Amino acid sequence: LCNLIARFWDVDSGTVTLGGINVKDYSMNSLMNNFAFVFQRVYLFADTIENNIKFGCQNATHEEVVAAAKKACCHDFISALPEGYNTLIGEGGASLSGGEKQRISIARAIMKDAPIVILDEATANVDPENEKELMEAIEALTKEKTIIMIAHRLKTVRHADQIIVIDQGHIAQQGTHESLMKQDGIYKRFVDAREKAVSWKIAH
Repeated sequence: LCNLIARFWDVDSGTVTLGGINVKDYSMNSLMNNFAFVFQRVYLFADTIENNIKFGCQNATHEEVVAAAKKACCHDFISALPEGYNTLIGEGGASLSGGEKQRISIARAIMKDAPIVILDEATANVDPENEKELMEAIEALTKEKTIIMIAHRLKTVRHADQIIVIDQGHIAQQGTHESLMKQDGIYKRFVDAREKAVSWKIAH
């Protein structure tokens, strides 16, 4: 769905609309201006941390970069680096942890300030001690925006306004957590199986 709405792929039949307009009728530039992406696998350029954050908004001032980094909970670890915001990071961000890279990509998305944010398994590779900061960063990014969140973890999606269950490329169910739990379907079976697994005890 996210690949179709952003036109990484195009539909063979039917239409995908954004604001009531077919996505194919937007210029690629104006379509992309609507989206900020935070992927599970973050790509950072071999450049300074500052320029990586500014990628979302090339004309930003240093103060704006710092403000975005603070919202994304990455100002503290950046400030602790020997060169601070001018620290050069290797291709792909090799010198940073998964959680640090993820928060830099969130700062980049905050800079872009697009109305729709697509989060693709954004918390999947994060250590538990980084997760709280990452969730705070996502909260700062997603205020007053439309969020499309791809996730397999229940706690990530439980509070969504609408959950869409995809099965074999088709929409199998959609609704809130409460309404889907009242239906005998994939979602309820998935939740029940997870809760059962959590309650298992290892016998000594």
